Amino acid sequence: MKIRCVLSTTVAAAVTAPVVLLSAAPAVADERPPAQTQQTQVTQRDRPTVEELQRAVDRAQKEYDAAVLAVEEAITFFTEGLEEDTHPTKAAVIEAEKAAKAAAEAKTEADQAVVDARAALEEAATDEEKATAQTALDKAEKAALEAAQAKEAADTEATEARTAHDDARVAQARKIDVLQKARDEAREKLDDAKKALADALAGEEEEPGGECVAEPRLTTVVSGLPDKVVGGTTERFTLRVTNGTAETMDEVYPYTAVHAFDHKGFKELGSYLDLEWSTAADPKWRDVGLVSGFSVGALEPKSSVDVKLRLKVDADVPAGQGVAVVAADYFNEDGSCGGYPDFEQYDFRILAKGSDPGKVKDADGTPGRTDNTTGQGGRSATPTSGTGVTGTLAATGADDTVRQAGLAGGAALVLGIGAMTAARRRGARTGA
Repeated sequence: MKIRCVLSTTVAAAVTAPVVLLSAAPAVADERPPAQTQQTQVTQRDRPTVEELQRAVDRAQKEYDAAVLAVEEAITFFTEGLEEDTHPTKAAVIEAEKAAKAAAEAKTEADQAVVDARAALEEAATDEEKATAQTALDKAEKAALEAAQAKEAADTEATEARTAHDDARVAQARKIDVLQKARDEAREKLDDAKKALADALAGEEEEPGGECVAEPRLTTVVSGLPDKVVGGTTERFTLRVTNGTAETMDEVYPYTAVHAFDHKGFKELGSYLDLEWSTAADPKWRDVGLVSGFSVGALEPKSSVDVKLRLKVDADVPAGQGVAVVAADYFNEDGSCGGYPDFEQYDFRILAKGSDPGKVKDADGTPGRTDNTTGQGGRSATPTSGTGVTGTLAATGADDTVRQAGLAGGAALVLGIGAMTAARRRGARTGA
């Protein structure tokens, strides 16, 4: 199995296994578990099961079916419902146009009465007849003026009614456009879920293959992610992927995910966080999937590419502790492949909506280094190779609740990173 599959499925396992994570948290808080214990935890569940992926497909299918139905209903309402005589704006148009027609007929009759009165005045012979005809003409002209004013008012009302109805049609057309985009996104999610299931089924049938090796010079660095995020806000930050080798990497896949627990019951908060990505070459914002990475294409030697990330924090999110994890893999046309041997993690706090974050700085990054030197952000990190977790939270001065939530997140990394690293290194040894 290629590294991409190993990494993506282990991320999904870490994010979708809150019960395992919480049960692991006390052991991490008390003392660092021995390598054998952690490896046992990892092998118990190092990837989503076919059943879980099938449920994901079923959920995506239901969402897509609902989105298709919503589009169909909106189009039917646009073509039929809006044009029914009982619809308020349509009924208003009918009444206004009826009134405008009646006013136009009344004006025509009034104008004809003026013509007739003038003719009678011209035919009058005696002074008495002329006086009577003049009075009738004055009355007819007054009535004609009033009829013209009434027609103008009725025409204005009819125009306004038609405009209001047209506005309703435009609003419905915009709604259809939004629903169609939602349907298309649901279709993409369904396709992704089906592909993940198909890959998992194929992975059960195929033997691992490929020459995947550890490549620490393929680095991922996050910048701009604040160390505190507030409910109801959107944070934008950047993931820079760098090929530090002297060779071109034909296709590079960055991976990123966010994971979090609340402060009280260690409830998993993934449903409150929505992570999206885009690049200059592919500017459309897309969801970061749990079981698939995204390609940034080829990467020349000693060059970098920036991936834009957008973290949407739901307004109802409880206070808690979060972590963003990043890594990258590459694949070449000749079949060779590899990637950074560990994840890098960036811790951040989650504050409830309306909270004042105070002074905000970039989240501390803790690369999974293999030389025990100081990592990104100036923090000393123990290698996250599946045999330990970073021991930095206990030294930050955070209260017990924050620390325990962070350790629960650390347990997620033990599961995900440990499985990924073990699989990669096993693949490097065996040629898998």
